[in-house]
Amino acid sequence: MGGRLLAIGRAVAFVALALVLCGAIFELAGFSAPDMFAAILDGAFLSDGALAHDLRWACPLFVSAAGVIVAFRCGYFNVGAQGQFYMGAIGATVAVALLPGWPALLVTLVALLTALAFGGLWALWPGWLRIRSGTDEVITTLMGNFIAGLFLIWVTSGPLKDPSGSGQVTSSTPVPAAIRISTDTGVSGWIIGLTVAVGLVTWVLVNRTAFGVLGGLAGRNPVMVTWQGARLSRLGLGAFVFSGATAGLAGAMEVLGPDGRLVSGFSPAHGFTAVLIALVANLSVSGGVIVALFFGGLASASLYLPVIAGLPSAAIDMVNAAIALFITSRVAPWRLVRLPRSRSERR
Repeated sequence: MGGRLLAIGRAVAFVALALVLCGAIFELAGFSAPDMFAAILDGAFLSDGALAHDLRWACPLFVSAAGVIVAFRCGYFNVGAQGQFYMGAIGATVAVALLPGWPALLVTLVALLTALAFGGLWALWPGWLRIRSGTDEVITTLMGNFIAGLFLIWVTSGPLKDPSGSGQVTSSTPVPAAIRISTDTGVSGWIIGLTVAVGLVTWVLVNRTAFGVLGGLAGRNPVMVTWQGARLSRLGLGAFVFSGATAGLAGAMEVLGPDGRLVSGFSPAHGFTAVLIALVANLSVSGGVIVALFFGGLASASLYLPVIAGLPSAAIDMVNAAIALFITSRVAPWRLVRLPRSRSERR
């Protein structure tokens, strides 16, 4: 219990330090740090409908982060959530395009299942390379992000292109309203239900199954797992596929939900933020819920930054990067700044 509280305190301290650092940088750049903090508070917590706006971004982020948590706990650094997110979105769009005239509910279910499959398969090949030949999964999953991004550009400007589009941004034909799982608000029973289902499945998988127990042990001591008779290859591939499937589902939630169509280069920071949520939550599923709400609030607050603080919306990306810098440093906050010791103390 004490270790968990220490981890929570450490994460909170690093987030606070990141906000202070960004405030200082923006102040030096000629902007107002108090206005920045006011914009974040208003956008994330104090404005009318703030919770709904936070949930709009937090739900897909948590769904992707849940899979990242499973992969990281197993000791595999799958940082390809962005590419798997894109492939899931493409899979859902393809399913909708290939099933015209089918019952709307059936098309929605098939699209969601297709997104799970596309995301899982896109995570399978770097997992297979890692297991079979020891290829660094950080490199292969990052490569997968770029490949999926280019593939998204190709399908939205080619096979799935909306012929009535303006040409400024390539996109697919809009998803019919009957098939969508939410309006432009991004909050609905479908969205909340899918998010809760992923959270429950992930929590049970991590805490109540042999896969979760052995996976957590493999992340700390893989040799011990082999002594228990478990196969690391199965654990690794399972972690990769689950991680990719949840990211793919998040992509479908966007296409069938608030976006309503597949757009080239949409949500470019989704995968990075999902990885960050997993790290800030210290790979805890329950902690990921709270952290996802926080980052969903930051995403919502980005709309208020230009109005209140005169900052571009992309300033939130700098805040996220600062949080990542501190979180991945793996150093206690109070050790980041040290006063020089006296000569007697050195002795």
